[in-house]
Amino acid sequence: CLYPIPEGADERSLLVYSDILPTGLEVGVLRGHVTPGCTVAIVGAGPVGLAAAICAQLYSPGAIVFFDKDEFRLEVARKVGATECYRASDAKGAREASKKWFSDKDGFDVVIEAVGVPETFLMCQELVGIGGNIANVGVHGSKVDLHIDKLWPRSTTISMALVSSHTIPMLLDLMKAGKLDTSPLITHDFKFSEIEKAYDVFGRAAETKALKVNIEFD
Repeated sequence: CLYPIPEGADERSLLVYSDILPTGLEVGVLRGHVTPGCTVAIVGAGPVGLAAAICAQLYSPGAIVFFDKDEFRLEVARKVGATECYRASDAKGAREASKKWFSDKDGFDVVIEAVGVPETFLMCQELVGIGGNIANVGVHGSKVDLHIDKLWPRSTTISMALVSSHTIPMLLDLMKAGKLDTSPLITHDFKFSEIEKAYDVFGRAAETKALKVNIEFD
C-alpha cells in the first residue's frame, strides 16, 4: 500500500507507520475492543506492544499496565503512557502482582499478547478478566496451550490476525495533527554504509537497548 506523506512530516518517525503502529492498532487495540475506561494489560514491551499502548490511548482506557522482563523496555513503556509496569517472569506471578487492577471482573478487560511465545500466551490467559478479550498480536512459531476449561465459563474472547494496514491514512492524519508521538520507539540511527553494524546492534537488542533502528543513505 502506498500513501502520500503529509507535508512537513518527520520522515524518521514514519518508520513505524508502515507496520508496527497499524499492527498495534488493528490487531491489538481494535480487535481487543479497547473502550473508554477499560483496563488494558500488554504483555511484551517491544516495539509492537509499545505501539499498541500509544494507539490504545486514542480510546481513553482507564489504565494501561505492562508486563516484561526488561527494565529498559518498561521504562520506555512509562514514557509512552503506561499507568504501571511489572517485571513478571511467570503467569501466576503477573496475576498476583497486578490484582489491584482487577475490580469485580477478576482480571483485565483487554489483554494484548505482543511477544509470541507459549509462556506469554499463558500469562494472558491468567490476566484476562470475566467477559474480557485476549488480542494475540505476537507471531507464534510453536503451539501453545489453550486452557479452555477456565476461559469458557469466563466468557473470554480470543482474537488474532495479520495487519491489513487500512488504518495508515488515519494514523498519518493523527501524526499531522500532532496527536501521536512515536519517537521513543526509534532508538538508534545509522548510515547505509554502517548497515552491518546496524544488524549487529539490532541482533543484540537486550544488550544494546535497541527497539527500532533508522538507516539513511549516505
